[in-house]
Amino acid sequence: MRRSELVRALARVPEFPHPSAALEQLATSPEAAAELLGTADRTDGLAGRSVLDLGTGTGRLAIGAALLGAGPVRAVEVDPEAAALARAWAERLGASVEVVTADVQDESRRADVVVMNPPFGAQRRHADRPFWDAAFRLAQRSVYAFALEESRTFIARRAVARGAHITETRPVPWRLGRTLPHHTRDRVPIAVDLWAISTDDVR
Repeated sequence: MRRSELVRALARVPEFPHPSAALEQLATSPEAAAELLGTADRTDGLAGRSVLDLGTGTGRLAIGAALLGAGPVRAVEVDPEAAALARAWAERLGASVEVVTADVQDESRRADVVVMNPPFGAQRRHADRPFWDAAFRLAQRSVYAFALEESRTFIARRAVARGAHITETRPVPWRLGRTLPHHTRDRVPIAVDLWAISTDDVR
């Protein structure tokens, strides 16, 4: 599937209908999702790989991975409403995704590749930590994720502590839309990185 086709497919997946500030429910744009998945596909080859999406939201990363040939694909989301949307849109787009409603800290199913757009920790301090801990615990091969630029030291230290190898960290275009009640501007650029980390089955 070409990138443009993937972006168009993921653009059909809706954003959070009732976004929660406490959960930092900010949608991954179709373009950003395609960028992360394209990086994972070029590096690891997603076809036939098991993929775990932690905090899938409405499912863009998980659905995109399945559309690129990954399988099995499992998506974990604590919000039942978002999880239901992810299930519905995976089916509508012909993507084979198992969506479970659960906290990422309780997830035990390991996968070749973990993908995620976790909370950035802007609303609730350290909200991203359970996601990174789960990612390093569950990824048998690699982790691909988004994070605020200011989290670089934290993530690098977490990776080193787990014996993982940082393959790539690069800025990605990210414009935060007016999503939550306290947002006052239509689009605000924020400094976000895309991370590619090789875990090589470390725990």
